[in-house]
Amino acid sequence: MNIFDVYPLFNITPVRALGSRVWDEKGQEYLDLYGGHAVISIGHSHPHYVQVISEQLSRMGFYSNSVQIPQQQVLANLLGKLSGYDDFSLFLCNSGAEANENAFKLASFHTGRTQIISFKKSFHGRTSLAVAATDDPKIIAPVNENPNITFLPLNDIDALVNAMNDNTSAVICEGIQGVGGINVPTPEFLQAVRQECDKHGAILILDEVQSGYGRSGKFFAHQHSGITPDIITIAKGMGNGFPVAGVMIHPKFTAKHGMLGTTFGGNYLACAASIAVLEVLESEHLILNAATVGNYLMSELQTVPGVRQVRGQGLMIGIELTIPCAPIRSKLLYEYHIFTGSSSEAHTIRLLPSLALSKEDADEFLAAFRDVMGAV
Repeated sequence: MNIFDVYPLFNITPVRALGSRVWDEKGQEYLDLYGGHAVISIGHSHPHYVQVISEQLSRMGFYSNSVQIPQQQVLANLLGKLSGYDDFSLFLCNSGAEANENAFKLASFHTGRTQIISFKKSFHGRTSLAVAATDDPKIIAPVNENPNITFLPLNDIDALVNAMNDNTSAVICEGIQGVGGINVPTPEFLQAVRQECDKHGAILILDEVQSGYGRSGKFFAHQHSGITPDIITIAKGMGNGFPVAGVMIHPKFTAKHGMLGTTFGGNYLACAASIAVLEVLESEHLILNAATVGNYLMSELQTVPGVRQVRGQGLMIGIELTIPCAPIRSKLLYEYHIFTGSSSEAHTIRLLPSLALSKEDADEFLAAFRDVMGAV
C-alpha cells in the first residue's frame, strides 16, 4: 500500500530533536522555526514533558472513555488558572477540527439556529469551514456551497453589522489567522463582533487552535482585545506534539449527557502531556518570552530589504515579501538549515517556533534571512 500523496515533502528525515533544534539521519542540525504548524510550544523533547509522558505510559497508558480520569480535572483547573477562564468548562477531544465542529454543535444546540459567519482567509481545520483560507485557484480547497455559512472580510465592521441578524447561530474568528497569512483582528473589530453577537443572541467562538497557549504574548490572542468569547477552541501547542484538543465553554451553557462525544479525547496520556505543557509554560515564563523575543524579531524583520510587511503578535509572525517566498524558504532550509513555514499567500513566510526560542536563535535566523534576501 502507498501513502496517499497530498503533502509536498522535503527530502529530510528527522530522527532527533531537542529544544529548537532538529537533527536528520545524516547528523545535520537544523533550527526549527515552524514546530509542525505551531504544535511544539515548549520545545522538542523537553525533559519534564518526556518524564511525565513516560511515567504515565508505564502506569496506565492510553485508556479514555467511560471511566473517571482524575487528570482531566487537574488539567481543567490548571488551564483555567493560567488562561484566566476558571469559570469555564472544558470538553476534551483530539484535534482542532474536532474542537471546532463541537463548538458549532454547541452553538446550534444553544440558539436553535444554523447560520454561521466566518471570515475570508480563515481556516478552522478540515471542517465545513475549511474553504476560506485562500482565493488562489492553484491551491486545492473544497468548494463549500452550504447556504448556512457566510464569509466576510476580516476587520470590516460594516460588513459584519450588515450580515448579522436574529438567525445567526455563531460567529467564528481566529485569534490570529494562521493559514491565511498571519492576519490579526483589530481590537475594535473583535469588540464589535462581541457587541453584535450580544445584540442578536449569537454565540462568539474564538478559534485559538494555532494562536493560543501563549503564542501571541498573552495566553490567548483575543485577550489583546479585552473581550470574552462564549466558546474557545484549542489544540496544536496544547500537547506539544501529542494529539489533544479542547473546547472551553462559558457557564451559560448547560451540559447534558450525550450532548457531545469523542473516542480518544481526554485519555490519560493526552492529559499528562497537556498538564506538563502548562507546568512548563508557567515555571519557565514562556508567555513572557514569546512576547519579548517575538517583538524583537518583528522589529528586526521590518528593517530587511525585500520585506513588504511583518504581521502578527508574539511568536506567531508572518513575513510578507515583495517576491514569492518558496525560493527563500528553500535556501533557508538547504543552505542555512533553518525550517520556516508558509501560508496560503504565496509571498508570506510563517514563523511558529517554540515559545522557548532564545534571542540567540532569533539572531541566527535574522542573519541567515538577511543573507538570503540580500542575494535576490
